[in-house]
Amino acid sequence: MDLRKLKTLIDLVAESGIAELEITEGDDKVRIVKSSGTPQTSHVSHVYAAPTATTQTAVPAQIAAAAASPTEALAPMPEGKIVKSPMVGTFYRSSSPGAEPFASLGSTVAEGQTLCVIEAMKLMNEIPSEFAGVVKEILVENGEPVEFGQPLFVLA
Repeated sequence: MDLRKLKTLIDLVAESGIAELEITEGDDKVRIVKSSGTPQTSHVSHVYAAPTATTQTAVPAQIAAAAASPTEALAPMPEGKIVKSPMVGTFYRSSSPGAEPFASLGSTVAEGQTLCVIEAMKLMNEIPSEFAGVVKEILVENGEPVEFGQPLFVLA
């Protein structure tokens, strides 16, 4: 295990709520215990020498981004029935650029009626409404990428 990886692990323990972390990687075993706010290693069986010139890795930035994600997840959800994306892809409100949107704000939709299309791997997947109701909000812009489980529509 190189020193950059070890430093990253120490930083993770220092920033998180965990008190102890033990990692085994092949013949190497590292145990990091947080005591009195200062992380320290209590046992290292074998650590390889790191290059003399070390550079900042992208891992701490990824950790900071991951730490910010739960805050975004706490954003209040609109009231109503939420239709979520069943897949990752690109959201489109209509079947083609010049066509009428499947659903617009204020339009009444029936259960099973197509609300939008999500393009995934060059396939256009029609997304049906799970509920009957009136479109209260459209949460995604046309042409935007969407994630699995991302809210797309709010129905009243």
